[in-house]
Amino acid sequence: MKFEIKTSSPADIPLIRQLCFSIWPDTYASIISQEQIDYMLELMYSEVSLLKQMTEDGHRFIIVYDNNIPVGFASYGEEEEANTWKLHKIYVLSNQQGKGIGKFVINYILSTIKVLGANALQLQVNRTNKAKQFYDQLGFTIIKTADFDIGNGYFMNDYIMEKKI
Repeated sequence: MKFEIKTSSPADIPLIRQLCFSIWPDTYASIISQEQIDYMLELMYSEVSLLKQMTEDGHRFIIVYDNNIPVGFASYGEEEEANTWKLHKIYVLSNQQGKGIGKFVINYILSTIKVLGANALQLQVNRTNKAKQFYDQLGFTIIKTADFDIGNGYFMNDYIMEKKI
């Protein structure tokens, strides 16, 4: 298998949305309600929201390919705290998980931000998401528990995790 990462641009928004709408239902169906999934998809993955993340919020989006087939995406950006970056999103198609794609993406991001002076990568993960174990295995540790009001009566109940570089 040959994984490849390509930096994405606003032209890739339809592909990111296609991947997201394939991945999210499998990822979150056992964690949050369908209504909350629909709300969060509109909030965070509408074309307008993705464009704002890319052009105004400083999120760097990447798409990962396995033998030239798009199988996932991620976004990351610099935080206000000095030398700290945040992994905003990382998603891999469920039928592609377990192949090392997620680890490949995380390692790519770590090596990219290290060159830019980063000394830590942080992320948020739902407290009941099985992905937490994946982050544990990669050396991330919980630094905080937080609940984020995302509107419409919904909350994200997350761990904030960090990996020192």
